[in-house]
Amino acid sequence: MTEPHANAGYRRLFDGDDLTFGVGFPISGGGAPARDPDTERTPPVVERELELATRAEELGFDGLWARDVPLYWPSFGDAGQVFDTWPWLSHVAAHTDEIALGTASIVLSLRHPIHVAKSAATIDRLSDGRLVLGVATGDRDPEYAAFGVDEGERGELFRESVRWLRTLWREEFPELDGPSGTLDGNLDLVPKPTAETIPLLPTGHARQELSWLGDHGDGWLFYHLPEQTLESYLADWREVAGEKPYAMAVRTELADDPTADPQPIHQGYRAGVEWFRSYFDSLDAMGVDHVVVSPSGPNLAEFAETVIGQ
Repeated sequence: MTEPHANAGYRRLFDGDDLTFGVGFPISGGGAPARDPDTERTPPVVERELELATRAEELGFDGLWARDVPLYWPSFGDAGQVFDTWPWLSHVAAHTDEIALGTASIVLSLRHPIHVAKSAATIDRLSDGRLVLGVATGDRDPEYAAFGVDEGERGELFRESVRWLRTLWREEFPELDGPSGTLDGNLDLVPKPTAETIPLLPTGHARQELSWLGDHGDGWLFYHLPEQTLESYLADWREVAGEKPYAMAVRTELADDPTADPQPIHQGYRAGVEWFRSYFDSLDAMGVDHVVVSPSGPNLAEFAETVIGQ
């Protein structure tokens, strides 16, 4: 049997000693529905996104990350890549070869674990084992009522989903019982993933104790943090999870001046390439294993060549 968590995507992101880089959809920008009267942003153009995805792979990026945003909430400001995560990653898988495909992140509290297990295993098979599954409890308040989910039960639903996912992937004709339903051993989930289980990266704290995340996750996916805070989080993570990887998302906007100092923006920085080189070197030295960055389409090659390939 294939070793647990040894799928191709996980190896691509975390097998080496150096910091690896991924890029999040939409790569070309956009993300809000065109019919929204309060914004000029338009949905991503499929052909352009696929062109940039294949270009990212050619340039040496290690991961492509798609967000799970079931419903658009204007107050939150974006709709991710707009298209549903599963068919979108299936489409991306068909146009790429080796780059990891990640979710950032599937909202387990709003989805039935059987549906998640089936969809994820399908993408994993279609991509030859390149799927890495970021999972979360969600952060858009109106969605819980829309799905008939008690917001206060997010943490419990998350733990229940993780238990079901692991069991459905690992066992044949499993027996499961809980709030999600009952399986009595007469039904099985097919296909099974390429490895014993698809890697799970809890996102943020997911309403859990850090020790639980260290025990049940295959890594930790977090948001941009100030460097001093990040050092503290990394130390805490290593204490409970050993050498399990730490990944983070940071928004990156390249300034025209390569020597420009950093200007804080939401979840990241606008800065020149020289500062970004130093910044990512410091993340690597601190022990961050993977970063999800956000260079816009026109800056994709420049970022790869001047920051990653320094």
